[in-house]
Amino acid sequence: MSKLYFRYGAMNCGKTTALLQVAHNYEERGQHVIVIKPKVDKKGKNYIVSRLGAKRKVDILLDVVDHPITHIKEFLTNHINCILVDEAQFLKKFQVDELYMIARLFDIPVICYGLRTSSEVELFEGSERLLAIADKLEELITICRCGRRATFNVRFNKQGKIVFGNQNEIAIDGIDASYESYCGTCYLEKVRGYSKEDILKQIEQEKK
Repeated sequence: MSKLYFRYGAMNCGKTTALLQVAHNYEERGQHVIVIKPKVDKKGKNYIVSRLGAKRKVDILLDVVDHPITHIKEFLTNHINCILVDEAQFLKKFQVDELYMIARLFDIPVICYGLRTSSEVELFEGSERLLAIADKLEELITICRCGRRATFNVRFNKQGKIVFGNQNEIAIDGIDASYESYCGTCYLEKVRGYSKEDILKQIEQEKK
């Protein structure tokens, strides 16, 4: 029985590149792949574009009210061997639920790639649902400038300054903003301005 996969990671971990490689591997063997991208992701328009420059036209641009099952119906006459979803964090809960049904009831593996959390360190709606129901979770690793594993996405405005936006605001990398991946230590120290010394002072003050 096919499964729903969620492959997640911080910015710059190679999610789109990995998706394109999986698509290539299937098609090199003569198998049929469907690529889906949420329409809200304006980067590349109807293409998915990796940071390495590789790109591919998507088969389905999914709007926030669209049902995945409705869209794949036209492709079912050709046997679908795999469904790949880029920027899956932007999916709605009901869309993730339908992708799960597609995997389980239509016996088509569905592999979703996306971020886990926003620059506000909050779960995206799509990511939250995928973490809850995906059959298999896989983290794609990238590193911070310091060399540690990066897990936080830090947002910068066009002037290169760190900004914190509204959780409901969607700022697309390379269009509305830029992002960098930080490890937990660098995030606390460089983004939030915390230090071990400050924490210890605060503890001492609370004791008095």
